[in-house]
Amino acid sequence: MYSVETVPAHLEQTAAQVLVASHLGKRFGERVAVDDVSFAVAAGETYGLLGPNGAGKTTTIRLICGLLRPDAGQTLIAGQPVSTTATAAKSCIGYVPQEIALYPDLTARENLRFFGRLYGLHGKALNHRVGKVLELIGLSERGRDRVESFSGGMKRRLNIGAGLLHEPTLLVLDEPTVGVDPQSRHAVMESVRSFGAAGMAVLYTTHYMEEAERLCDRVGIIDHGRLVAEGTRRELVAQLGEHDHIQLTATGDLAALADRCRAIEGIDRADVKDGQVQLLAVEGRRLLPAVLEAAERIGTTVRSVEVAEPDLEAVFLHLTGTALRE
Repeated sequence: MYSVETVPAHLEQTAAQVLVASHLGKRFGERVAVDDVSFAVAAGETYGLLGPNGAGKTTTIRLICGLLRPDAGQTLIAGQPVSTTATAAKSCIGYVPQEIALYPDLTARENLRFFGRLYGLHGKALNHRVGKVLELIGLSERGRDRVESFSGGMKRRLNIGAGLLHEPTLLVLDEPTVGVDPQSRHAVMESVRSFGAAGMAVLYTTHYMEEAERLCDRVGIIDHGRLVAEGTRRELVAQLGEHDHIQLTATGDLAALADRCRAIEGIDRADVKDGQVQLLAVEGRRLLPAVLEAAERIGTTVRSVEVAEPDLEAVFLHLTGTALRE
């Protein structure tokens, strides 16, 4: 373990930071899977790692969890350096892979007891944690049922439960809602939200933009192995500017309406295109009353208004040129 004096400057970790990944790199033959990736996750923070298929998300997670040896860089978890043999650092991690890692012929409780013993739990402490975890994931009433009888969503929740038994400092979730129904997906997201609220650091990868919007305090966007952007939702959206796009479908003199709109403070652009008046404005919804009043003054009737606010999806498309699946 590094002492405070021997930690390299670029790996220094504050008390609030649970995970510090610094300049991680991994190559498979000629293919660079992870290229100089650095980020940190604090206690109580949910950090989302977004990227297209093949962008390097899962490889990055495996490096962080010590399942792969990096070609460059290093990871610290709770101040402990991570390696493929670093048991001290790994004991701080709850890793939930994409695959369901459960025994279908065992009950939910039996699965958790098995994994709990692997974590070194025994006796009353093990029984207490199994009961607590079943409660956390909403499966207390199904604890004695075999996993083979569970729905896909219930299996996902139990998969997460197995990673919570030892009360990890860092919970790593690799696409935990893939293939589940909307109700189970909601239940998984509510569980993850509660983990962050309880002070746990969570590293979360997903293909669903809605999940990143709802759950993640900060987001890192990874593409072709590189972290191309990082920040809160507001910080990332600010890269595209704070402008809303407003489309007005109207009858009457559209050119005159566009001229009137250009005179409204806060509207930076007004054009007539495809039979619509298209506006670019800061806080567009706030300006709608003024826009409608301008239309009324020149006898133009607005039939419909559509406001498109900048969002994380727009940032992702801008940076990667690829859409996440819906």
